[in-house]
Amino acid sequence: MAILRAAAERGRANHGWLDSAHTFSFSSYHDPRHMGFGPLRVINDDRVIPGAGFDTHGHQNMEIVSYVLEGALAHRDSLGTGSVIRPGDVQRMSAGTGIRHSEFNHSQTDPVHFLQIWIIPDRAGYPPSYEQKYFGAAEKRGRLCLVASRDGRAGSVTLHQDVDMYATLLDGEDAAEFDLRGGRLAWLQVARGEVRVNGQVLNEGDGLAVDEPGRLRLEGAQTAEVLLFDMIGNGA
Repeated sequence: MAILRAAAERGRANHGWLDSAHTFSFSSYHDPRHMGFGPLRVINDDRVIPGAGFDTHGHQNMEIVSYVLEGALAHRDSLGTGSVIRPGDVQRMSAGTGIRHSEFNHSQTDPVHFLQIWIIPDRAGYPPSYEQKYFGAAEKRGRLCLVASRDGRAGSVTLHQDVDMYATLLDGEDAAEFDLRGGRLAWLQVARGEVRVNGQVLNEGDGLAVDEPGRLRLEGAQTAEVLLFDMIGNGA
């Protein structure tokens, strides 16, 4: 079965400096029907005005992935990491036993648009850690590029959970296919543009939950950027 999570139905929070859409329950937005999907707990579609951002705050026992679509995001954390995340970069921060960090728009003139993704780890108590890698447009054009995985294969960032995260760019006649195995879950998130999944049109911000095995065919109805999560079925 494939269930649409329409962009317009997401929770919203607009703080002036931050405009955020919540695919799943987060902060003051609570909907018991949308508490996550498998181990996927948060997908926040965040836009931050120039020079603003999230002051230093803490996390524990969560795999946090940041995926920048436009602009640049500055990151600092209690591990001593200081970095700037730009389009093509995938940042993974394992909060583990505890980490503090801040995230700010790196620019004083341009907004930053990014997805922040939380994945529940397979157990609590990992040491906190950080990883960031770049995946160029050519690696994602018309194909599913593995950007995060449990074992870090194919140059992907590592996750403490049985989740494979793919990214693809689709233009016009581009298409990509994925075979979902039995006992697995898939979530597709349209980061930008418009895509057809097995003929069903998904627009920017839409998500699609899939819980049955079979082939998923993604076609770019317009220029599109899509994330696909292939996950363990029980969320453990």
